[in-house]
Amino acid sequence: MTLPHVSPTAPTHLPPPDLTHSPVTGWTRAHWEATADHLLDGLVPYASPELAQYRLPGRASHSGPWSDGLEGYARSFLLAAFRIAGSGGQVSPALIERYAAGLAAGTDPHSADRWPPITDRGQPMVEAASVAIALHETRPWIWDRLDDRVRQRVVDWLSGFIGATVNDSNWRLFQVITEEFLASVGAPHSRAEIDAGLARLGDWYRGGGWYTDGDGRKFDYYNAWALHLYPVLWARVAGARADQELVALHRARLREFLGSHQYFFGSDGAPVHQGRSLTYRFATTAPLWAGALADATPLSPGLTRRLASGALKHFAERGVPDEKGLLSLGWYRPHLPVTQRYSGPASPYWASKAFLGLLLPADHPVWTAPEEPGPVETADRCVALPAPGWLLHSTAADGVVRLVNHGSDRLPPPPAEAQDSPHYAKFAYASASAPDTVGAGIDNHIALVAADGTASRRGRIHPLGAAGCRAASWHTASLSGADHRIETTSVVHGAWEVRVHRVAGPRGAAVREGGWALADDSGPLAHDVGPGWARARRPDGLTSAVVALHGWDGVRPGAVAQARDANAYGEYSATPHLLLPVHPGGVHLLVTLVVLGADLEIAGASARATAEGGVVVRFPDGAEQEVLR
Repeated sequence: MTLPHVSPTAPTHLPPPDLTHSPVTGWTRAHWEATADHLLDGLVPYASPELAQYRLPGRASHSGPWSDGLEGYARSFLLAAFRIAGSGGQVSPALIERYAAGLAAGTDPHSADRWPPITDRGQPMVEAASVAIALHETRPWIWDRLDDRVRQRVVDWLSGFIGATVNDSNWRLFQVITEEFLASVGAPHSRAEIDAGLARLGDWYRGGGWYTDGDGRKFDYYNAWALHLYPVLWARVAGARADQELVALHRARLREFLGSHQYFFGSDGAPVHQGRSLTYRFATTAPLWAGALADATPLSPGLTRRLASGALKHFAERGVPDEKGLLSLGWYRPHLPVTQRYSGPASPYWASKAFLGLLLPADHPVWTAPEEPGPVETADRCVALPAPGWLLHSTAADGVVRLVNHGSDRLPPPPAEAQDSPHYAKFAYASASAPDTVGAGIDNHIALVAADGTASRRGRIHPLGAAGCRAASWHTASLSGADHRIETTSVVHGAWEVRVHRVAGPRGAAVREGGWALADDSGPLAHDVGPGWARARRPDGLTSAVVALHGWDGVRPGAVAQARDANAYGEYSATPHLLLPVHPGGVHLLVTLVVLGADLEIAGASARATAEGGVVVRFPDGAEQEVLR
C-alpha cells in the first residue's frame, strides 16, 4: 500500500532501478550515492562566504542562527565524510576542499564564519561529535592534509568539551566521541569523562536491546540513531584503546535490538511514526548499517539493504528532499509540529546517519547480495517488547505496522510533572498514520470529559507488562482537580486491537475514545457512522474504525472529527471516536475494537464480562481471547 497524497515517482537525479539485483526496491549502492550527492549539492547555495556554515531557510532553533549555521556544516560534513570515505576519496576534489575550508574558517576566532564555542549544555556539543566522526572517517583526505595551525585550532575548539557539563542523555555520547577523537590525534582529553559517559549508557540499559534516553521511560528512535549508533562509531575511533569486552557487549546489545528493529518498517518502507525528532526521517536506518559495519546483526545482507533502501526510497518518492534538494522541517512536507524547540533549518540533516552504509565497500555482501523481502511482507507479525512496554503487530496484506504503546512517555522520574506529547502519550502509532498534533488530540486516546469540554490527558504511563500479543498499563486521568485511574489492556489479533479499559471516574463525566487519525492531501476523508461505531477511509482504501463492544451506549452513533493542517501525513485528517455521555461513577468497564487497515471487517466483534471480573473478547474473524482481571 502506498500513501496517496504524493504519487510515487522516481526522482530525476537517480539511476534506473535494478530489479535484478534489488527485486523489492530496485535500489542499489548507486542510488544511495546519487542521493548523497543530490543532498550535498542542494546545500551549496546556502554556504557562508568561507564555507564554515550553511544557513538554510526556515524557522531558527532556540539556539539561534549562529548555532544553526554550524549545525548545517557539521551534519552535512557527516554525510560528506561517508561519501568521501566510502569512495576511497574518489569524489570531486571540490567536495573535500569545501569541508576542509570550512574547518579552517569555523575554528578561526577571527573569521566572520567562526563557530560558536562549546559551552555547558550548548548545541555545539551535538555538532562537535559529527565533526569528530567526520574527521576520523576522512582522516587520509582531510585531517592529514590540514595545515598544522588549522589542526591545532580544530583541537582547541573540540577541547571545549573537556570539563564541560553535558546533558544527562544521549549527549553523554557526544562527549565520548569527541574526546576519543582528541585522544586519537594525541591531544589532551579526559579518559575519566569518556569512561563515565560509557558507564552512564550502561545505566540506561533496560534489556532486550533497549536503552532509555536518560532516566525515566524515554523510548524512541534515539535508541536506534544514537544510543546504539555512537558506541559503534566510538569503537572505530578508539581502535585498540577501546575496552574490547565493552565493545563486545555493545555489539551483542545492538544485535539483539536489530532483531526487533526490523519490524518497525512497513512494506512501503515507512518507519513507524513515534517519538521526537521525527524530522530525521530515514536516520531510522542507521543501526541497520551499524550492525553490518560492526558484524553485530542477525539480519542477512539482502534484508539489511532492503529495509534501508525501502525507507530512503519511501521518502524520495514523496518529495524528500524537496525540489531544491533540501530536507525540510517535517515528515513529507514541512510540518513544524514534528519538531522541537531545538530543531533548526539544518536539524533534519541528522538523516546523514542513514548513509553510514557507504563505509562498507562496494563488494560487501550488504551491497551485492540479492534483496530479500522484509518480515512485514511475508507474514502477519506480533512482537512484544517488554522493555519499552510495546507491542508491534503488522499485516502482510496491507503492509502496515502498528505500535501499541503501554510504556514510553518520555517523562523524567517522579516527582516531575506528568505532561504529555502526542508523539508519546497515544495508545498506538503506525507506519501509515500519524497523530494529530494540533487541536483536541482525540486520536488513540481515552479521556474523561468535563461539562465544559475539558478532557483528561494520559500523562505518565505505568506499564503492567507486555507479552505475547498483549500489553497493559495504567495512567492517572485528572479532571476538575481530582485524579482517577484508568487501566487499559490491549489485545491484538492481526490488524485488530481490542482495548479493555477499567475507567474510574466521577458520576456524570463523559468518556471519549478515539481511533486512528487518517490523513490525506486530496481533500476531506470519506467517513460513515452507525450505532456504536464510526470509521474514516482514505482514497487508497486504508480505513480507521472504532467499534463499541461493551459498556458504551451501543445505540448512540459514533462520530468522526475532522481537522486541517494538523497531521504530518496530509493536509486533511479524520479521527473516528466514541462517546459515553454519562459515566455511572466508580470503576466502569469499557471495551473497544480499534482498527487500522485495508478492507478489514468490523462486524461480528463482541465482548462480554465474566463472573470472575474478566472479559472474553471475540474478534471479527471469530477468534476469542479472555482478558483476566
